[in-house]
Amino acid sequence: MQISSASSHSGAQRLFTLFAGLWVGSLLTVGYLVAPAIFNTLTDRQVAGMVAGSIFKAEAYLSTIVCIALMVLANLLVTRGLRQYKVIRLVLLAMLLCSVAASFVFIPWMNTLRDQALLQGMPVMLSSSADVFAKLHGVSSVVFMFQSALGIYLVWRLTKSTQ
Repeated sequence: MQISSASSHSGAQRLFTLFAGLWVGSLLTVGYLVAPAIFNTLTDRQVAGMVAGSIFKAEAYLSTIVCIALMVLANLLVTRGLRQYKVIRLVLLAMLLCSVAASFVFIPWMNTLRDQALLQGMPVMLSSSADVFAKLHGVSSVVFMFQSALGIYLVWRLTKSTQ
């Protein structure tokens, strides 16, 4: 029963794996290739931070949307008898929490601190909010690394042979 159920949903599973792989690839590319390249290329760290922050904001929103879509598809696959997607739903839930934290807590808070400093005519790292900004940046970096590790685990698990 499980084998025929799995084979009858192979198209949905392949689509799930494709979207998950592309999404996790975009996470890794932005976090570990694009952001460092921006800071290595631009001499003004304030501008580099603003550009990287804008890219991370777009990635966080994209992650939230893709993660919700994958969770809906995973729920559908579980209701159709593919029990291996139960664990995948938990991984996606953890990744969604990371995305939501970035989208609606860390990035807006850091943007507010940066904008307040700019209104005072100084970069955020020279303002009175520098400590808070640095701590937020550190926590958001740890959350991003955790989300990246979960993403790698997700793709690893999705590509595992079921034979």
